[in-house]
This record gives sequence, C-alpha cells and structure tokens, in this order.
Amino acid sequence: MKLHFIKYQATGNDFVLIDNRNKAISLSTENIKHICDRKFGVGADGLMLIEKHPSLDFNLVYYNSDGSQSLCGNGSRAAVKMAASLGIVNGKASFNAYDGEHKAEIAKEIIKVRMNDVTVAGETDFINTGSPHVIQFVTGLKDYLVYEEGKKLRDSKQGGTNVNFIELLPNNTIYVRTYERGVENETLSCGTGVTACALAVYFKGYTSPVAIRTQGGDLSVQFTVRRSGQSVTFHDIFLIGPAKMVFEGDLEL
Repeated sequence: MKLHFIKYQATGNDFVLIDNRNKAISLSTENIKHICDRKFGVGADGLMLIEKHPSLDFNLVYYNSDGSQSLCGNGSRAAVKMAASLGIVNGKASFNAYDGEHKAEIAKEIIKVRMNDVTVAGETDFINTGSPHVIQFVTGLKDYLVYEEGKKLRDSKQGGTNVNFIELLPNNTIYVRTYERGVENETLSCGTGVTACALAVYFKGYTSPVAIRTQGGDLSVQFTVRRSGQSVTFHDIFLIGPAKMVFEGDLEL
C-alpha cells in the first residue's frame, strides 16, 4: 500500500498526518508503529488521520507511536493547521477528537485550540486534560533525569499516565518537561501536559495566561476559573502555540 503523508511539528512534538477523508486508509497497530519508527519509518511521536465528520469541519483520529489512542493537544494544533492547508477550514475550526468536540482559531503559524473543561477537587498533582497527567514540582529541571524519573512514575495512576516535571519561573512563567506514555520517552513538548501544568500552578498563585517554556519552544495556556466548595472548574481553556509543516512524501507499507 502506498501512503501519502505530511509531517508536522508543534513545538517539537512531531506527527505524521494523513488526509483520509475518502476513508481509503486503514492502518493496523503494526503499521502505525512502523510509520512512527525513527529508523525504519518516517519517524514521529504520533500519527493522525483527518476524516470527514457529519456536522463538524473534520474528525481527528490520533494514535501514539505505539498504536494506542488518546487526545493530543499539540497534535490537534498541527491537524488544524493541516486542515487549513487542505481548505477544510479558514480562520476558525470545529473538530471531533478522542475526548469529544473542540474548537480552534488560526492566526498564521499560531493555533489556538480550546480544550474541554477540567474540574480539580483536592488532588492537584494529577490532572486529566483529555489525557492523564501526573505533576511533579522540581528545581534544576534543565539537568533533571526526566526519562528515568518519568518511567518510574508512568504506572503510578490509572494503569498508565504521562508524567510532567515543572520548574517555577518568574513573570507567571513555568518550564515543563514531559515523559509521555505511548511514546515511552521524553518528548520535546506535550500539549495536554503543559495544559495540566498551567492549571496546577493556578493553585500556587499563577494567573491566566500562563507562559510555558518547553524543550521544543514556547506555548501559553489561558483559562477562566469557577470555584464551588472544594472544587475548582477551569473553563475556556485554550492551548496556544505554533504548528509548522516539515515535509511531505510517500511511504510504501
């Protein structure tokens, strides 16, 4: 099978994207692993199919590099950018993803994706933003052993979770590094991860929008807050940052 793909990166989180609006492509787990393999395939943190949706602009099917599925914030931003290049959307977008409907806005290289509401009740070191995230506050993050420490905590919640390490910086800014399940390694950036971290630091006095530095570039997360007793619900959560096409090509499977 000959497969046409387009490679995108969103703050260093890289993806293989396929236009599957004609439903001609059906991939097995082994196909996905092969395509994402950095030595024998194209190489990527994940793979996405853009498909038709009956009422929204498109349906987004996301796979981690091991073939498992989840929501991917950075992947969603890359998919919106590709949808714009295909003429599916213009300026604004609505799409269905792993955790339901999302909206997005496009301003040149910057893609602003609305995440679903998140309620935090008590526990602030584990936040689900469409994907589950353990959160650890550290110092000296530049030299921190993210892979080793992340691997230890990977199975600490819900049978498998992403693990984020945060260093608090001045000026409402945080530095984040993430060990991603499904990739089973550190990635240069994780969209749902930095979103979880931005919400977590609200409890340390940070306010919206939170500026985030990652290994792959800069992002920001904005939100509004509503308190009810011991619960805090975050609304109007937006993940904001760049997404760029890298190259396109054909692969024989």
